[in-house]
Amino acid sequence: MKKALLLLFSGIVSFSTAFACTSLLVGKAASTDGSTMITYSADSYSLYGELYHWPAQKYAAGEMLKVYDWDSGKFLGEIKQVAETYNVVGNMNEHQLTISESTFGGREELVDPDGIVDYGSLIYITLQRAKTAREAIKVMTDLVAEYGYASGGESFSIGDPNEVWVMEMIGKGKGNKGAVWVAVRIPDDCISAHANQARIQQFPLKGSKDCLYSKDVISFAREKGYFSGKDADFSFAKAYNPLDFGGQRYCEARVWSFFNTFNKDMASFVTYALGQTHEPMPLYIKPDRKVSLTDLKEMMRNHYEGTPLDWRFDIGAGPFESPYRWAPLEWEVDSVKYCNERPIATQQAGFVFVSQMRSWLPNSIGGVLWFGVDDPDQTVFVPMYASITEIPEGYRVGNGDLYTFSWTSAFWIHNWVSNMVYGKYNYMHPDLLKVQQQLESKFLSQQTDVEKKALELYTESPAKAVAYLTQYSGEQAQYAFDNWKKLGEFLTIKYMDGIVRKEKDGEFIRNEHGNPSAPQRVGYPQKFYKEVVRETGDRFKVAE
Repeated sequence: MKKALLLLFSGIVSFSTAFACTSLLVGKAASTDGSTMITYSADSYSLYGELYHWPAQKYAAGEMLKVYDWDSGKFLGEIKQVAETYNVVGNMNEHQLTISESTFGGREELVDPDGIVDYGSLIYITLQRAKTAREAIKVMTDLVAEYGYASGGESFSIGDPNEVWVMEMIGKGKGNKGAVWVAVRIPDDCISAHANQARIQQFPLKGSKDCLYSKDVISFAREKGYFSGKDADFSFAKAYNPLDFGGQRYCEARVWSFFNTFNKDMASFVTYALGQTHEPMPLYIKPDRKVSLTDLKEMMRNHYEGTPLDWRFDIGAGPFESPYRWAPLEWEVDSVKYCNERPIATQQAGFVFVSQMRSWLPNSIGGVLWFGVDDPDQTVFVPMYASITEIPEGYRVGNGDLYTFSWTSAFWIHNWVSNMVYGKYNYMHPDLLKVQQQLESKFLSQQTDVEKKALELYTESPAKAVAYLTQYSGEQAQYAFDNWKKLGEFLTIKYMDGIVRKEKDGEFIRNEHGNPSAPQRVGYPQKFYKEVVRETGDRFKVAE
């Protein structure tokens, strides 16, 4: 999603939707079980949380595909349809190929207003056409070369059960069809990330099968005056997305929070994350320990806790230690500009996932999109197998939208709960966390048995395995939905009107006569009361 205040088709992306989306990558030798993994938080105040689905299909020769801009819905044009497409569930297809993104924007003059394929369409069209990460890179770059690239600068995570790649791409401007790009394979024993700032610096120019790039990526930069040094010194990021304070504090800081969690040496880059020093971090690092599926889910919930960017304890957090601040990202006092932090977990997420890709299983079983809607910190990651042929009702496209509330939509139920929790965070979030952990532990504990059953069915007929996993995924989505709705009801009762009603193990306590017991009038923390007195003096003092 959009990073920069970039003029695209019809208007300027407001600062409230800027610096959106985070993606983390884990190589198969860096994970605890040999999976490759990619995460994505699709962050935008204009994005509704739902799970997309394109069934596998065959097409007649000469058929055309209409392309619509993913962000705005604007019709961009038509491209040639292929003879056969693959089943796609969200951002993963039936071959376990996963693609995600984060927009860095980059140089505004390089947006091509006549391009036909935008970054979102590029992802979902490619998922329907490619089987592997390398094939996806070719499909994506061929599409923009033939039809033009309609978006600003973009970082893509592209992964299959054996490889994960970061590809960065930017257009060439009006009247210059195509894009310049670089794709780098992340070593199997490493982790990587991107978050709305271009990250590929120098890259191998010869002799590497793990680095691909457009033939004019350097010469075009020279032509435009973005670079004048030796080819060996060329940096894609510096040429096409020059670093500024926002690129560090709002974007690279998120990458740093991931790296810092898994490699102690990355603590030294905290000044870079704060925007105080400017030596960039590496594109990828080797973690001190292997990364699990649960680790990645928790990483997507990160608010910089326990670091110098932790902001739960200043006055801006309010009396209840909130790790959130409301947009805009930057604000002024007495003509001095200040900022909020921009952590990985943010309230404006439409949907979030952790993809798990496993080479030792059949594709229909090995690919799992652990999917959630709304704020990653307050979602439930539910297993959606990439082979499923039906989308659960709570995630179905068309079940509500941003202007149509639906009590059967997971997005709206999660927003209902989250917007209660935001107001009294350190009271209510522990109640949410308890249910969240119960649900996710249940799904994880079932995985081995579910996949054992699926494998048995697969030996009889792959179609039976797909039908089984479709039913299982749907049932778990509904189970998570039902429990989250109950959580909302529970929180409404427990915390209504600013009090706390007594409960034990989720059951509200009644008095000896069977009526509701007297609630606790908890008020505010002493720290907050002291601030009130400091600001108001004797105004509220009780006379003796």
